[in-house]
Amino acid sequence: MQGPLGTAGRRWRSGAGSPDRAAPERAPKIYTRTGDAGFSSTFTGERRPKGDPIFEALGATDELSSAIGLAGEFSSEKGHTFVDQLHKIQCMLQDVGSNLATPLSSAREAHRKRTSFSEKPVLELEQWIDSYTEQLPPLRTFILPSGGRSSAALHFSRAVCRRAERCVVPLVQAGEADPNVAKYLNRLSDYLFVLARYAAMKEGKEEKIYIKPEP
Repeated sequence: MQGPLGTAGRRWRSGAGSPDRAAPERAPKIYTRTGDAGFSSTFTGERRPKGDPIFEALGATDELSSAIGLAGEFSSEKGHTFVDQLHKIQCMLQDVGSNLATPLSSAREAHRKRTSFSEKPVLELEQWIDSYTEQLPPLRTFILPSGGRSSAALHFSRAVCRRAERCVVPLVQAGEADPNVAKYLNRLSDYLFVLARYAAMKEGKEEKIYIKPEP
């Protein structure tokens, strides 16, 4: 699996993203050929099929980060101040991926300490949600993804987030991932919905609403 959350075991064993480790003299090749047979590694060193629920969850989380990155670019063009929050969320999703790539059934204590996921980011999202909600008009009808490019991209990110959550919940229920990861994705979808509405409001864009077709 390619991407920042792919090849989880190799990524962590190589120390990628660790500020306390000196950079290698030569950059490693992007391809390893170790996944050609349809298997990939977790952080704990397990070799699992690429269709394993863990890698499905990792892929959905990676896609979510990409969708948020696109929304962030559109929002940056409009000068929205919440872009820094979106960047912080992308960083948190890296930590989500690290937790998912460390199935608790095979994790040693050292693995768990390195990839634990606390409730603090969940509470931060709740604070952001409350702050934006206070500035929005009451929601009286169903909102369709719309409201300009920033808003529509945030709505799309919300839909991807819901899918990522659906992939993660079974892992949490099976005791393979931290419950705070599922909580974070649940709050994140709410945050993205509220933020989409906020972006439309700040840009003066009209939100399209659901109108029941006439029979």
